[in-house]
Order: sequence, then structure tokens, then C-alpha cells
Amino acid sequence: MGKKKLSRGVAIVGGGLSKMGLFKDRNSKDFFAESYLEMLGSIDKGVDPKDIDAIYIGNFTNDFFVNQAHWGPIISDLVGHVPKPVTRTEGACASSALAFREGVFAIASGFYDVVLVGGLEQMSKRTTEEITEGLGTAGSPYEVAAGFTFPGVFGNIATNYFAKYGTNRETLFNVTIKSHLNAPLNPKAQYPMTIRDFMNARIEKCRQKGMPVPEWEDEKAFLRDVTVNPPIAWPMHLFDCCPISDGASCLLLVAEDIAKSFTDNPIYVAGIGQGSGYSLHATKNITSFEATKYAAQEAYGMSGFTPDDIQFAEVHDCFSMAELIHIEDLGFFKPGEGHKATAEGLTMLAGPKPINTSGGLKSKGHPVGATGVAQIYEVWMQLREKAGKRQIPNKNLRVGGAQNLGGTGGTCSFTILERR
Repeated sequence: MGKKKLSRGVAIVGGGLSKMGLFKDRNSKDFFAESYLEMLGSIDKGVDPKDIDAIYIGNFTNDFFVNQAHWGPIISDLVGHVPKPVTRTEGACASSALAFREGVFAIASGFYDVVLVGGLEQMSKRTTEEITEGLGTAGSPYEVAAGFTFPGVFGNIATNYFAKYGTNRETLFNVTIKSHLNAPLNPKAQYPMTIRDFMNARIEKCRQKGMPVPEWEDEKAFLRDVTVNPPIAWPMHLFDCCPISDGASCLLLVAEDIAKSFTDNPIYVAGIGQGSGYSLHATKNITSFEATKYAAQEAYGMSGFTPDDIQFAEVHDCFSMAELIHIEDLGFFKPGEGHKATAEGLTMLAGPKPINTSGGLKSKGHPVGATGVAQIYEVWMQLREKAGKRQIPNKNLRVGGAQNLGGTGGTCSFTILERR
């Protein structure tokens, strides 16, 4: 693969993210408006919305979740963008990462100077069974026919990983505990609770009801208890799975040469890559995603950076097992070493390679169409040193990445941002 470069530099100058959660009394327009207003307020030197040339909006399947399609013009009307162009992108859980990519290319081409990118999804209007059905449409026809749900897919991947590298389900506890340590530091997180918080809440509930009080010695003992952490698709248990979520995200992209007219602290797109992958039955290696490796190779080539240069990253931890696969595929750790690195604390907030400082999809939330841009938003916030209590304690933070996976590995985007 050639080391392709953008013909024109692109910077992020503003961003917004709605609160993640389940909001049955609200709708997708509310969520996007929340993120859009934050974006406008985040731009140091201000922006006239009339200067936005185009919008790219990611959405997976509000067509199914709320029986409403054609979200591009709905958002265009909402933010006063009519009659300028707006385009919807779809790549399952990677939908808004594709919107980001298209926005970058639109500016790099020279055709546009200012582009709004974002994503949205509302899942709370449906039952859990219906949500499972809707998400399942992102699987391949073979997987759907075989009865695979996404917990089942990642359960299959996990059992193969355990057998290949001589580990077990307790490996996943370290991912879950770490993600939930970050979430309470994020005011946008759907579950701003540590695993110990969940544990203590259950103990208190038992006390109040006069029931026997559990005697868990620590968080891992809590996660071993199937009465509070039941299996979903073995070895995936409840606390290995991301929640059903509503939410929206957006970022304002501008040409590099005009970025300083919006902010004194623009964050630049150093590299961006996208790959595609096989269905499970056709893949040659079930403990790796070819789409991630290809996307990473493309992004590293464009940026000139190596995996060692990426100081932190948001990765697509739809399930705890997924995080381990991704940090290996991105080259942060060797195959089979991701679980060891996590156990040693290397991916914690104060570790040498922080992963999912936002709390990740696991505890921040995963409104699928909004997730890709939400991940990039977190990297942007960290590089601007605006992440508050979850700010990485590295005074020389300069390079971060965001990896977003769609379906059972069919689509992947990897974006590298840089503070100069």
C-alpha cells in the first residue's frame, strides 16, 4: 500500500456530544441539537453556521429503531442548513466514522472549506428483543441465517482467543473494571459507576430488603457471581456487553490554512484509514479483524506515525473481548499480549497507553450511529486538555487515535489526530 497523503490539511476546531443514556421522552433531533449547540460554544473565536458548506451525518438504522429514514435533510433543517448539501453515511456501528472520513476528503479535495460531521441514533423506543433484531441486520446473511447475535459472535471470538493464548474469561474482568474506573470521570457517560459502585449498590439493596448480604471480597468476585453478572452468550456476561443507548455527536472540520481563524488550538487530522472484512465463516483468523489492520496501515502510512507514537486511543469495545483484539490489531501490543498488558495496568488512565479514557462503549454508551464521531470527540478533547477529571496525566500529549468497527468486522475506520 502506498503512503497516500491528503492534498490539503484538515483540522477539527469544534465539537459536541450529547449525554448518553435512554431517553424515551426525547428524540434524535433533541440529541443532535444538544451536541450541535455544544459544538458552537466550543469554538474559541466563534463561527457563523451559515459558513458551513456541507454536512455528513452518520446513522445506522433509525429507519428501524424509530421508523424514520432520510435523516440528512431532517438534520439540515434542524440546524438551518437548507438548501446546502447533506449526506447520510451508513456503516453499521462505524456509520459516523465514515461521515467523518467523507468530511475530511471533501475539504482535502478543495471543494469545501468548512464541514460539519456527526452521527445520531435512538434505540430506546424499541424492546431489547427488537433492538437485537435491528442490530442483527448488520451481520452477514450467513451469520444471520446461523442465528448469531453480536454477543454470540464475540463469545465465539473470545473462546477462540482463550484457546489460542491460554487464558480464560477472567481476562475480560480487567477490561471491564478499567473502563468503569474511567466512566465516573465523564459527565456524558451513560453508566458513570465503577464496578465497586455496582457492587456496593447491590449490597445496600440487599440490606434494605432484609436479604442475605453478599460477601464479595473484590470486584472480580462480584463479576464471577452469575446472580449479578449472568451469561448473555458464554463467555460474554452482562458486564462484558455495552448498553443500548441514545445519543448524538458532531465535530466541525475546516481547512488547515483557515483553522487559526476559529481557534488558537486546532487539532489536526494526521492520518485516516478504512478497511473491510470477511464474514466469520470466511475469515482466516477469528482472533483478528483484517479491516482494522488495513485501516491502521492506511492511517499510519498517511501520518508517518507508528503504533508506538500513538499515546492513547479510543477503541470499539462493544464487548470487553473486542478491546483486547483491537489493541493487538492496531499494533499497540503483540498478538496474544493485549490481555497481559491490560492485566498489568498499561491501558489505564495513568498507564503508558491509556485506552478508552471516556469509559468506552462499555460504560460511556453506544448509540451506534453516533459512536464513531463520539470516539474522535474524546481524542480531540484529550489533545486540547479539556477532558476534565479524566484528562490523561501526560503534559506532552500530542498524538491519539480512534478505532471504530462496524458489524462483525465488516467495516473499520482508524483516525489519528495530532496537536502541533
